[in-house]
Amino acid sequence: MEVEKRAKTREDDEEIWVFDSSLDHKGRVPLRDRTGAWKASLFIIAIEFSERLSYFGIATSLIIYLTKVIHQDVKTAAKNVNYWSGLTTSMPLLGGFLADAYLGRFITVLLSSIIYLLALILLTMSQFVPTLKACNETQCDKASKIHEVVFFLAIYLISAGTGGHKPSLESFGADQFDDNHCEERKKKMTFFNWWNLGLCCGLLLGVTVIVYIQDHVNWGVADSVLTLVMAISLAIFLIGRPFYRYRATSGSPFTPMLQVLVAAIRKRNLHCPLNSDQLHELPNSSMVGGRLLCHTKKLMFLDKAAIIENTENSSGKTTPWRLATVTQVEELKLLLNMIPIWLSTLPFGICVAQTSTFFIKQATMLNRNIGNNFMIPSASVYALSAIGTIISVATYEKLLIPMLRKARGNERGITILQRIGIGIGFCIISMIIATLVENKRLNFVNNKPLNGSFSMSVFWLAPQYLIVGIGDGFALVGLQEFFYGQVPDSMRSLGIAFYLSVIGAGNFLSSILITVVDGVSEKYGKSWFGKDLNSSRLDLFYGLLAVMTGASLIVYVFLARRYPYKNVQGNESVA
Repeated sequence: MEVEKRAKTREDDEEIWVFDSSLDHKGRVPLRDRTGAWKASLFIIAIEFSERLSYFGIATSLIIYLTKVIHQDVKTAAKNVNYWSGLTTSMPLLGGFLADAYLGRFITVLLSSIIYLLALILLTMSQFVPTLKACNETQCDKASKIHEVVFFLAIYLISAGTGGHKPSLESFGADQFDDNHCEERKKKMTFFNWWNLGLCCGLLLGVTVIVYIQDHVNWGVADSVLTLVMAISLAIFLIGRPFYRYRATSGSPFTPMLQVLVAAIRKRNLHCPLNSDQLHELPNSSMVGGRLLCHTKKLMFLDKAAIIENTENSSGKTTPWRLATVTQVEELKLLLNMIPIWLSTLPFGICVAQTSTFFIKQATMLNRNIGNNFMIPSASVYALSAIGTIISVATYEKLLIPMLRKARGNERGITILQRIGIGIGFCIISMIIATLVENKRLNFVNNKPLNGSFSMSVFWLAPQYLIVGIGDGFALVGLQEFFYGQVPDSMRSLGIAFYLSVIGAGNFLSSILITVVDGVSEKYGKSWFGKDLNSSRLDLFYGLLAVMTGASLIVYVFLARRYPYKNVQGNESVA
């Protein structure tokens, strides 16, 4: 009776308080009904909407600005865009590390948002302050040097802001849900879906409304709108401060993993005990938040780091470079097990890279007129991908998940890795459709040399954009949840950075693949990449991507079926 009474008291306390190592804004244990969950995460989604609006409003038109306003040649402009994109996709690794190790996610988001806002103010000033303008005359052949300096300073400040913003904000939003609480754990699954809806809405408005203002009003007005929206969203984010749950930092998360590796090498000649209970582990009460991990039988060599030697047992004094806990060993195993999954998703990242490069270039070669007086900006075609993602996420959240939960009898419906695999499958279909559409466009060019493909509607690109967007709704959302949930608790901002690195590495690999294919195809005939799209064979390139991604999906399925999900002691595994 006494045990049952204590268990009941503990259960009641968990409904009132949050015991997952979170703190409220005053450093106390948070009250469940006053902090976290949707009451906090909606503030966070609002600022993500603003950041994506600004980012895509600038990124999709950057090459146009560099060529039309700064008057760079296409080659130089493309090189500058690649440098900027490369740095912007790499910065989250640094920002995520600083957030996890030293600054904390809230402070990192706040500082990066302020940097972002300053960058947008600087961009706006470069359009309105006479001494900072690109040109003070009606026409000029070259932008002023001061304008170039201010402009590039502003966009690289945006890179710095994105580096702290992207990994920290999403992980901070997911931190608002308690994994140990059944209802909040279900809400966290929903959070990643609604997060991406907010992201896609920002993207959608960025590549339509903002791009339209840039094209038909002027760049300064567009920058002013972005600055105003960012300032409002930053204020909203600060208003939500009393409702947030915070996590304390604990130094570099890589140090304990290095200690495990060193300890395992030092004890390489020892034999692991058959019973894992004989390995070293701290009591549950000694762990922050009580997040002990269950022992797994993969990468058994690392278990040697947790073997208790006689000298350690008798003296009672140990060094972390000689003796690690089972949880520390399992955290290193988590990272090592994730590397093959990360590698197998890179072809998917290469396919996604085409949506903002060759897909948009195709749009410039097609008829973009609606009626007699309106032409769709080529960058705005990217909005179709966002629409596909919104449809995918909404359908998954409202129709598929309830059906799958009921049919399969678990709270998730399908595993995270199954969701990612479905998204990769949609991406392959998109590449096959892109192959057929581009082949049709080239036939138009050959059969109608006067008009070329301009007699072909831009909406022929709709299927490939929509389907890759649907794939993103499965794969990208799944990757976010996978890398956030499967990394050690102390590395969740870095987990989001790892997900972003799939897309970033995909962009770099896409450039490398183009160079390789260009050299090989030219050596054995005619290059697939000519001076323009009409002399190129993008249809063959898309077909190659479909084959590569199909092969990677086979490898991915093999790895996913054998992947050991993170298993916290006392928690049901719901991955």
